Amino acid sequence: MEDEKEGMIMSDMPSEQAETVEQIPERESYEEQLIEIVKEAFSLKALREELDNYHENDIAAALEKLEEKDQRKLLMAIGADRAAEVFAYLDDMSRYLDLLGNEKAADILEEMDADDAIDLLDEMDDERRAEVEKLIDEEAKKDIDLISSYDDDEIGSRMTTNFVLINKTLSIKQAMKELVSQAENNDNISTLYVVNEDGTFYGAIDLNDLIRARAGSELDNIIVTSYPYVYDHESISDCIEELKDYSEDSIPVLDNTKHVLGIITAFDIVEIVDDEFGEDYARLAGLVAEEELEEPLVESMKKRLPWLITLMILGFLVSSVIGCFESVVQSLALIVCFQSMVLDMSGNVGTQSLAVTIRVLTDGNLTAAQMGRLLLKELRVGFCNGLILGIMSFGVVGCFVMIFMGRSAEVAFLVSGCIGIALLLAMVISSMVGTLIPLFFHKIKVDPAVASGPLITTINDLVAVITYYGLAWILLINAFHMTGI
Repeated sequence: MEDEKEGMIMSDMPSEQAETVEQIPERESYEEQLIEIVKEAFSLKALREELDNYHENDIAAALEKLEEKDQRKLLMAIGADRAAEVFAYLDDMSRYLDLLGNEKAADILEEMDADDAIDLLDEMDDERRAEVEKLIDEEAKKDIDLISSYDDDEIGSRMTTNFVLINKTLSIKQAMKELVSQAENNDNISTLYVVNEDGTFYGAIDLNDLIRARAGSELDNIIVTSYPYVYDHESISDCIEELKDYSEDSIPVLDNTKHVLGIITAFDIVEIVDDEFGEDYARLAGLVAEEELEEPLVESMKKRLPWLITLMILGFLVSSVIGCFESVVQSLALIVCFQSMVLDMSGNVGTQSLAVTIRVLTDGNLTAAQMGRLLLKELRVGFCNGLILGIMSFGVVGCFVMIFMGRSAEVAFLVSGCIGIALLLAMVISSMVGTLIPLFFHKIKVDPAVASGPLITTINDLVAVITYYGLAWILLINAFHMTGI
């Protein structure tokens, strides 16, 4: 009866409604709306008023799809402060800045965060950069020079000078007044940074706490004095874990005397993490640095050739080891057919262990006990997988050799048994190597991702070759006196 009722209810529903119950409505395309608005606008004032209703990211997306005349029209309509925010979402900022005069370009750079302004200046040709830099005001130039003074791998190179700083001696009312005053030029106001009378870092205040604080209460009551911070010359790789561990909107960057120089925002942290993983991924692919889509041929070759040359040299080493087993190959030509299977599986297992180890290391420093547990876990996984695949290869390869290659059952399964054991041993050893090498590199303060290039590949190949041909020599030639197969 219940089924019949349910069927009646469903049958009573309009067919269109029944079809759309599970459908999710499409979101509006603000990008397309903006393109139409820019094309149809008759005055810059009207266009500016329309653009006020849209997010900078959508404006940036629309800008990239407009024709050049409409791009110039859009950029002229928005003020320098809004343009600075739009430019932060563009991949090729200099391309659009070329549409504007030097004075307009300088105005936009002055409104941008110093780290973004540096990125934009780096994209310009030397001649125009020099002309635009002359037009930038001294305050903005000072911030740009500060960020530029750091090496690319130092956290100071990624900070912004857009933050609010107040003195701990202020009252609640005075602190609120100071916030309003500084917010005119600094929009990172969710966290206020507090300094001692000598200018050294004291702590931080959450904006919500300041808003809710009673006028008569002490400012010190809402200051978090144990707030996290980093030093400007710390390497990005050293402090990235600390940055990730704190779910704060921003973290201050101090100099060696504990004066606040800038902040790292949550957006900056996301970019840093993305860049670090991008670099690690590049190294996993055997590159010395990330490549860009539009990168010139010569630059791409420079990034790839060093590892490829190293691989060729190390590959020669593997070939030399195979040459040491020339007598085994001559006596047991059949086993050469299955060499690639053992080498490939050994390499795959080593790469898996390597990836797991690097991923664990990115989550924080491991104790000796944790490293030991990680190694034991990878060895267990390698052994269990090797045992399963070894048994499978024993049966499958044995049948293949016997049926398709016309060998006797005894010869076929002795060969497949040797392959199965070699596979098991190679996978266990490769799991150990794929775990130990990044742990070793991490211990000596070298980026463990570099171990994933030619070094780990070559070691796994050596492990597989020595294990495979060594077992064939011991078991098939010496133990069972098999030759000429």
